[in-house]
Amino acid sequence: MTSPRNEPQASVVILFNHVGEDEYERLRDVDPATLPFEPEYDIHVATVMEEYRAVRRALRHAGYRTRLLNIRDDVRALERLLRRDPPDVVFNLVEHYRDDPEHEAHVAGVLDLHGVAYTGAPPFVLSLLRRKGLTKHLLRAHGVPTPRYRILTGPRIPRRHGLHYPLIVKPSREDASAGVARESVVRDYPALLARVEYVDREFGPPILVEEFIEGRELHVAVWGNGRPRLLPIIEFDFSDMPDDQPNIISYDVKWNPLDEAYHQVFTVCPARLSQRALRRVQRVCLDACRVTGCRDYARLDLRLTARGHPFVLEVNPNPDLTEGVSFMEAAEKAGYSFERALADIVQMALARRRGAPAGASGSGSSGTSGGDQG
Repeated sequence: MTSPRNEPQASVVILFNHVGEDEYERLRDVDPATLPFEPEYDIHVATVMEEYRAVRRALRHAGYRTRLLNIRDDVRALERLLRRDPPDVVFNLVEHYRDDPEHEAHVAGVLDLHGVAYTGAPPFVLSLLRRKGLTKHLLRAHGVPTPRYRILTGPRIPRRHGLHYPLIVKPSREDASAGVARESVVRDYPALLARVEYVDREFGPPILVEEFIEGRELHVAVWGNGRPRLLPIIEFDFSDMPDDQPNIISYDVKWNPLDEAYHQVFTVCPARLSQRALRRVQRVCLDACRVTGCRDYARLDLRLTARGHPFVLEVNPNPDLTEGVSFMEAAEKAGYSFERALADIVQMALARRRGAPAGASGSGSSGTSGGDQG
C-alpha cells in the first residue's frame, strides 16, 4: 500500500456521537489523596473530546485535511455533510445513537447509502457482533472454540441447565464490559439465579450464561484485510487482584479509575506464549475474523487454558483506539506510531474508495507478531 504521505490532500471527517456530560470531566475535581487506596495509574484520564482531538491531531500531522463532526444524536447533521461537502473518508468512531448501541450499525448504513468510504466494520458486522449469542453460534458452527453457553430470554434458568460451574453471566447485547462485575462469576445455583435476575432487571434480556474458562486472559489485535495479521498479543496480569475477586476484565477494571480493581490489573505485551499456543491463538483469531467478516482492525478477547487451548469470548469490531491502550498498545509494540496506525486505517478505507485491494501497509514487523515465545 502507498504511504499516507502520497495522498496528503485526502479529506477525513472524524465522526462521533456525544451528548450530555462527560463523566471523565468530573474526575478532574477528584484528589487522588482522598481515595481509600493508593492509585497505581493516573485517575485523571483523557476526556472523550480530548481523545477525538488526539485522533484529529495525529491525522493532520500525517498530512490529511481533517475535521471533527459530532452528530449529537441528529443524523441530519451527517446527511447535510454528505450532501454538501462529502469527505474522501469518514473515520467512523460512532458507538451509539440516542443512547442505543443497536444504532451503531445504522449510522454505518447511512454512510453506505451515500456511497462514502469509511473506516472499520460494515453495518452487518456491527449488528452481528453486538449479538453475543448469535456470534457464538456462528463461531461454533465454523469450528471456532468458544465457551459452552445458554441464552436466556427472562430471569429464569433451570437448576439442571447443562453447563459446568463456574459460570459467568453477562448482558447479551452490551459491549465494553457493561454489566460485568465480580459477582458475574458464579459457582453455584443460588448465585447464578441472583445474577441472572440482576442482569434481567438492570439490562433486560437476552442474557448470556457461559462456562467460565479458568486460565489466562488475552486481547488479540487483528490488523488489515486480505491477509490480516496479529499484532503482539496482550496478556492481563491479575496477580495483584485479591483472592476473593475473579480474574476478569470487569467494567470497573476497564473504565473506573476510582475503583481499586482498576489499579490492580496490568498488561504484558507481548504475552509469553509457547510456539504451539501462539499458533493456536493465531488460527483461532484469524478464523473468527474471517467467519464474522471483520474489516480493517478488530480486537478479540480470549481465555487460554493451562494446556494452551484458546477460547474466543468476544469479537470486537472498531475497538477503542485510545493511544497506549489495548489495541494501540499492541500496534505500538509492533512498531506503529499512533499517527501511523491511524493513517494506515484511513488508507484501508481509501483503498476501498479506489476499488483497490484493501490490505494494510506495515511499518512494523511482517507476519504474525507473537513477541517472546518463552
